[in-house]
Amino acid sequence: MSHSAAGSKVGVYVDVANMYRNGGQRLQYDILREFACRDHADPVRLNAYVSYDLKRAKTDFEYRARQENFHSALRDLGYKVIVKEVQWFMDDNREWVGKANADLDLAVDALLQSENLDRVLLVSGDGDFTQVVRALQNKGCRVEVVALHNVSRRLREEADLFMSGFLIPGLIPLVGNDGDREASWGEAGSRVRGWCYWHHRQESWGFLRFLKHISPGLWVTDTRNPDSPYDTAFLHDSNLPDGIRGNDLPSRNHILEFTLTDTRQDERMEAREVTLVSRL
Repeated sequence: MSHSAAGSKVGVYVDVANMYRNGGQRLQYDILREFACRDHADPVRLNAYVSYDLKRAKTDFEYRARQENFHSALRDLGYKVIVKEVQWFMDDNREWVGKANADLDLAVDALLQSENLDRVLLVSGDGDFTQVVRALQNKGCRVEVVALHNVSRRLREEADLFMSGFLIPGLIPLVGNDGDREASWGEAGSRVRGWCYWHHRQESWGFLRFLKHISPGLWVTDTRNPDSPYDTAFLHDSNLPDGIRGNDLPSRNHILEFTLTDTRQDERMEAREVTLVSRL
């Protein structure tokens, strides 16, 4: 099985319900496809597993229309929509509980279809997929994971590459003060998301790294390399948000959102108005 960069075959498997529950209400599926195919890969499979409450759809016409429009939008982007109907059960407290678990469907599809794939992108933070990741790797596939909040640590560590979806430019759109999407990610004055990769505790400052653009060279993290898709910003501890101290840094587990400010003191920009987006 060939693993060359250009022309490799990729399969994308999206646990839509998991992503929606964990910060992905505005997830941009076109950007997800772009990320999956960032090295000119061929998207052999693009599967989106969605839950659908048939009982609710019979009486809630707005819900039905919204879901049908969403499914149509996914199909327009080339995704195959696999619908899992919500099943209703009465729990021990005699209350009705709806469940629509697509984990088994996703796992079986990924394993069967992996025979024709070089790489699998699993879009979910559910730790139940850890064994699936290992099985796919044993079949010769490189497995990447993209997730948002509440990501299983075991899943992150098992993947060949884990990337928080908050770090991928455009995947979870930024919102400006006027409600418009931020259009200048990486430029002075824009809001971006990144993490602290180096910190000087005694002097209370460090550096944040952020992804400038989607690129096949994600492993080129040294920003001195002209091929690196990353950039850095200076951080002073006085700009840290509540709940994060200098002693917590550096850390890949704290995803930060910040404004890039051109201080004109050197070539680096400074991170201001820092907020915590996610704690992995």
